[in-house]
Amino acid sequence: MLQAEGAEKPVKVAFDNFEHGFPEGFGPRGWGRLAYAIGIAFAAFQLYVAAFNYLPSQVVRGVHVGFLLLLTFGLIANFTARGNVGRAAGWLTGAAGFLCGLYQWIFYADLIARDGDPTRLDLAVGTLLALLIFEGARRLMGLALPLMCGAALLYWFFGQYLPAPFNHRGYDFDQVITHLSYGTEGFYGVPIYVSATYIFLFILFGSFLERAGMIQLFTDVSLGLFGGTRGGPAKVAVFASGLMGTISGSGVANVVTVGQFTIPLMIRFGYRRAFAAGVEATASMGGQIMPPVMGAVAFIMAETLGVEYSVIVKAAVIPAVLYFASAFWMVHLEAGKHGLVGMNRSEIPSAWKALVARWYLVLPLAALVYMLFEGFTPLYAGSMGLALTVALILGASITLGLSSNALRYVFWIGLALVVGAASRNGLEIVPIAGVVGGLVLVTAVARGGRATLRACRDSLADSAKSALTVGMACAIVGTIIGMMTQTGVGAIFGGWIIGLGAKSLFLALVMTMLLSILLGTGIPTIPTYIITAALAAPALAKLGVPLIVSHMFAFYYGIMADLSPPVALAALAAAPIARENPDKIGWEAMRIALAGYVIPFVFVYSPALMLQAGDPMEAQLGFYGAVALATFKALVAIGLFGIVAIGFLFARLTIAERVVASVAALCLLGEFAFSDTIGFAVTLAIVLWQWRQRSRSAVAAA
Repeated sequence: MLQAEGAEKPVKVAFDNFEHGFPEGFGPRGWGRLAYAIGIAFAAFQLYVAAFNYLPSQVVRGVHVGFLLLLTFGLIANFTARGNVGRAAGWLTGAAGFLCGLYQWIFYADLIARDGDPTRLDLAVGTLLALLIFEGARRLMGLALPLMCGAALLYWFFGQYLPAPFNHRGYDFDQVITHLSYGTEGFYGVPIYVSATYIFLFILFGSFLERAGMIQLFTDVSLGLFGGTRGGPAKVAVFASGLMGTISGSGVANVVTVGQFTIPLMIRFGYRRAFAAGVEATASMGGQIMPPVMGAVAFIMAETLGVEYSVIVKAAVIPAVLYFASAFWMVHLEAGKHGLVGMNRSEIPSAWKALVARWYLVLPLAALVYMLFEGFTPLYAGSMGLALTVALILGASITLGLSSNALRYVFWIGLALVVGAASRNGLEIVPIAGVVGGLVLVTAVARGGRATLRACRDSLADSAKSALTVGMACAIVGTIIGMMTQTGVGAIFGGWIIGLGAKSLFLALVMTMLLSILLGTGIPTIPTYIITAALAAPALAKLGVPLIVSHMFAFYYGIMADLSPPVALAALAAAPIARENPDKIGWEAMRIALAGYVIPFVFVYSPALMLQAGDPMEAQLGFYGAVALATFKALVAIGLFGIVAIGFLFARLTIAERVVASVAALCLLGEFAFSDTIGFAVTLAIVLWQWRQRSRSAVAAA
């Protein structure tokens, strides 16, 4: 990534555990080579599953969990053990986990035949699997999530001794272990199914796009478009992180990649350290809600709701745009408040030249979007997008060795014809894989081609490493899902929410919001969403909230938890880059992301914002009229919240002006008589008053 002249050098980001990724590499000497080889084997298995999918789903889930445990314990030992004995112990522990996963494959037919009547070996393997998943999650992510899942397990075993209505009928040890370790509602439930199929594939897709130079393209385009505007560096951060979110879907990963460039750049141009880091944290976390790829949660949501992934993407589009528009507006106002200017023209690359030079990098993303919206499954679309990305990387390497542009054009045209011929009966994975295999062979003998193949091989291993945290979180959270499905405890919590909603839907939403934020302060977004959605979303649906809206509501506040002190994981990731206190960054991020805390309430009361039927204004304005009105109201409301949070529009706002602006925003969000009329009228008055204040300031300065 380009380093702006005068910007501070990137710093290495360290954490207390491996939740946000491992150090570079795979460990020392032969141990590192072992981890590297297993990472490639893991990725190869996942590619096989994505391309051919001949194995039963339960087998795929079991082997996936086995690889997760093997690589988790092995890598942690590689990076933390003091000697070879400790590393060997770690790898042996991981091997035991791999064998537990392999047990699902070896005894697949037998396990089906004796379902509900486990043998002693079944119980021993199931118990060992549970212990290893809990210990692996603890080492990888810290104590919070294992403790929460452990509490669920204790309730599962001993809940019959609690007073009503908290008790259940009681379950024997073999019932719990069978449900947890062999069913499809425990460790091998929907979350791990999604991890074993969609999530890994899209991590691989993003890794190859980054390897191809997509980060550099996004950065150059962002700089070219916004670098010279008022407060340009912060706008670059918002735009570049939004673009990165389309391929990575990971908030903290965005912070530690894009933030290495944007945070020092913002500081150099006058933004306060805490504000600069807060901007990057806010924008990066938005990557999880930014279509087309979004975060892993979107795939889990689609599978849970039983809808096509494109349905989730369409529902998320307008709220995601509003989220980033709000962050963009915040940094614009902050720049105006402090008189911050843009970058010098000499420092700004041409967005057009960047696109012309590397336009082909957009093709895989465009193809992915097209296939998702045409109704292809995410697995198929991701496989084709990945194949296209690899073909572009290998083709670019081959053409570098050609002596003239004419030969390069001939190569690309020929490659297009070959792909067209292979796909004459429709896009099929076997012919496409054959084309990629042919390119690999040509690249191996081309000048400089072996370096490209090594880079592709590195991407496979790095993707396996990146998938560990997501996969382990999906596995261990199956404890809570299994407990709720067998005991029915979710109905108790749902009853409380329905009881609150009978008095006030707003109170039910606030309770759900607080649950998501409280859970999210200690655990990652994926388990936060899964737990909250399982507990609260069905209850909200019974209160009249569309199911996809209730799930997205839980999702948003799981993301906001990573911006909310005292933990604020995204702020923690940004702190060493900005060299600022994480708590200060967290509070700034909350202020910048104010719209993210408001938008979920907006789309609950105005489902048209998520392109869902049932909006109160639909009967009067029609569906698209209701969408337009809901979007416009939300834009005005987040604009008002922006000037309240920053304290500036055309001039600095007084406390009284901020209060009035807050009232106007709340009116636009409310659903009472003349609320919209009052909100728009007060907004117009504020804008005119501020314009007059600026004119007075200009006259006084003259």
